[in-house]
Amino acid sequence: MSLFIRSLIGTGILVAAVMIALALAASKPDAATREESVVLPLVEVIALETFPAEFNVRSQGSVQPAIETTLSAEVSGSVVAAADNFVVGGVFREGDVLVRIDPSDYEASVSQAEALVRQRQIEYDGAKNLRAQGFRAEAEMAAAEASLAAAQADLKRARRNLERTEIRAPFAGILRDKMADIGQFVGPGAQVGTLFATDFAEVRLPLADDDLALIDLPDARDLATQQESTQNDVSLSAVRQGTEFQWDARIVRTENVVDEATRLLYAVARVEDPYRLQGDGEPLPIGTFVVATIGTQNQRPMIRIPRRILRGLDRLVFLDDNNQLAIRSVNVFRFDSDFAWIDDAELVGRRVVITTLENPINGLRVRVLGDTQATSAAGDDAP
Repeated sequence: MSLFIRSLIGTGILVAAVMIALALAASKPDAATREESVVLPLVEVIALETFPAEFNVRSQGSVQPAIETTLSAEVSGSVVAAADNFVVGGVFREGDVLVRIDPSDYEASVSQAEALVRQRQIEYDGAKNLRAQGFRAEAEMAAAEASLAAAQADLKRARRNLERTEIRAPFAGILRDKMADIGQFVGPGAQVGTLFATDFAEVRLPLADDDLALIDLPDARDLATQQESTQNDVSLSAVRQGTEFQWDARIVRTENVVDEATRLLYAVARVEDPYRLQGDGEPLPIGTFVVATIGTQNQRPMIRIPRRILRGLDRLVFLDDNNQLAIRSVNVFRFDSDFAWIDDAELVGRRVVITTLENPINGLRVRVLGDTQATSAAGDDAP
């Protein structure tokens, strides 16, 4: 068989094979197509609504004496006596003698001054009698009068120095520091002790600018006119011996100076009878660290949401009418332990997603829990 005939036969076989393959492919039934649909996230939503917003401002500080003074000797001498309760922590009433300086020299000075006054009085009376008898004794009268006045002034000074040998409490209080004792020699200006008043104490409370918008604080004009604010009740709390106690206080003034380092303004709260010397109750010692809750009496309506649904500090995931996500920033007025308060009445009624979404995207469509129809990425067909 010739080469040409063999080539022709091979080509025919190849063509036949191709034709058979095409016929088989054409006769094969179409593969069933399956349209896959994407399941949209299922979320829960709430409609924003307002609630009465009553805020409490919290601060903290240490209890400090409102009046504290260091007692000093005004005359010199040895300390010869001290009160039994002249010890650190000792309680005194106003006028109680704390320390007594040796009065011997000052008693002698008083006696000497009294004698000199009597002598000058006799001289003055003699000059007065001479003038009454018609003698020209104006010069003698003037000299005697001046000498008597000087002697009386010396007597007054001597008596005052004698009084100063007794160092008394200028107010009811407690001794904080003791710096002199029996047998010690003290001179004018020597410190003998530090006393603080117990009729009331004070707490300096730092307040941020946001807090100031909620509190009716007295300002410089109120202090000038001696007017008090109307919303300044304070509750102080502290743990003592494992038990939490509370004390009532009132804000009586502000320091009217903003701290340049912290940008805080300090309000001063006053506690009456902190040591409960005039009544019952748990004492509040000086130096106690307290937490202060200041009532604001602010009840204007605001939107309240759980803090957990905020993304970051101020963003919420809204849901529009087409069930598409819209991430927006909102004006968060204040936080408390559980909620965030939003001061924007235009948001009332808007739907907010409360389900935690790992990666919410603006425009993403979702399904809403409780809707009667579900939506899919392909349209309104249920998956």
